[in-house]
Amino acid sequence: MDLNKLYSHKRTGKKSTSATVDVRSEFQRDFDRIIFSSAFRRLQNKTQVFPLPGSVFVHNRLTHSLEVASVGRSLGSLVGQVIYDKFKNDLTTESQDFYRYSLNDVIASACLCHDIGNPAFGHSGEDAIASYFRKDEHGIKTQVSPQEWNDLINFEGNANAIRVLTQQQNGKSEGGLLLTYSTLAAIAKYPCESVAKDKSVIHRKKFGFFQTEKQTFSEIAQETQMEQVSNNPLIYKRHPFVWLVEAADDICYSIIDFEDAHRLGIVEHSECIQMLKNLVFKYDDKNKIENILASITDTNAKISYLRAKSIGALTMRAKAVYENNIDSFLNGSFTKSLIDVINEENGGLKEIVDFSVKNIYNNRNVVEIENAGYNVMYELLSHFIPPILKHAGSREKSDEKAIKLLPTAFNYDNETPYKRVLGVVDYISGMTDNYATDLYKRIKGIEIGMKI
Repeated sequence: MDLNKLYSHKRTGKKSTSATVDVRSEFQRDFDRIIFSSAFRRLQNKTQVFPLPGSVFVHNRLTHSLEVASVGRSLGSLVGQVIYDKFKNDLTTESQDFYRYSLNDVIASACLCHDIGNPAFGHSGEDAIASYFRKDEHGIKTQVSPQEWNDLINFEGNANAIRVLTQQQNGKSEGGLLLTYSTLAAIAKYPCESVAKDKSVIHRKKFGFFQTEKQTFSEIAQETQMEQVSNNPLIYKRHPFVWLVEAADDICYSIIDFEDAHRLGIVEHSECIQMLKNLVFKYDDKNKIENILASITDTNAKISYLRAKSIGALTMRAKAVYENNIDSFLNGSFTKSLIDVINEENGGLKEIVDFSVKNIYNNRNVVEIENAGYNVMYELLSHFIPPILKHAGSREKSDEKAIKLLPTAFNYDNETPYKRVLGVVDYISGMTDNYATDLYKRIKGIEIGMKI
């Protein structure tokens, strides 16, 4: 593993022959491009866990992603310094600067867009898309290749993120957001195609790219020195940066979903305080924390303090685990996520995770929105996909009307059946919760009238 070749300034899309003059680094430009993209902006109305409950603030996908980016930036700085200190003599001058000053921007950028491919309504949206194709009520399986069929019946937000970030939509620029290969490699938790899925292997539990992005992903992998395991099916080992992005995500949702549950009254205040204490006391001074808590009178402020201490402690512990096993992370052979390692050693974190699974992710309000979201997404697919698969001459008037609702950027009517279907999936998976719900109501006749 050559540390000087793990990162790259190259971007997707056309290769410019002239250098861009900019006070920002290439990786800071990635961060800014993601922030200003419409796909990122739409995350503000995509459910994280809880449906938006009016006056009580809970996290959505956008606020979650911003917080993950903050933690990721810290992890990138910490691990970048570790790599510099340990391997300084093996690094070029440029690489020394990268690990000390730019790795944090790569990790922050990757964290910022790690959920950008997730459809409305979270995992139930993913399930609805996959389930629609598995039922195959319109004979799609016979019209696509086995590899393409596996993409559809295993629809995955991680693979969709690579598509959202790199694909050229109708009428738009080649290369998508034109991000560096470094940032794209850092979000590839499952660097394999769908037919290679294997839940027993950490980097193959899901899949990381659709057939349409297979060549693009190969270029990303080669440019950032990802180790290829197999060519057919295409499988790579994880890039060393991926574990940091994954850890930042795991740290945030483990603690912040728990904090949201407290604000909504799902976890009682004293119980929430005690569980967070149990986590933090593993790594920090108990008496100091108790004294600070005693000086805080606001109940939410107490939780916020412990949340901050928990995230800080877990971040430092993740850095330590990475440092202690750095060779395994660099060569892609580590077999667990960082949060799994921490979960095994910290009973307080395990207590919070177990509580969340039982009482938060299976809370009635969460299950209701998942059921509603599943039905909305499934019905939208049912409205658009059968018409787009028909030949133009065999379409009914109702089919033509449906296709007219499909924006030009997502209409691949002259392409293969697989690409036509993916265009519809692009449109529907990119919708916000509210937009998907409103469109569902209008095409079903539940709500009729002008929308401006």
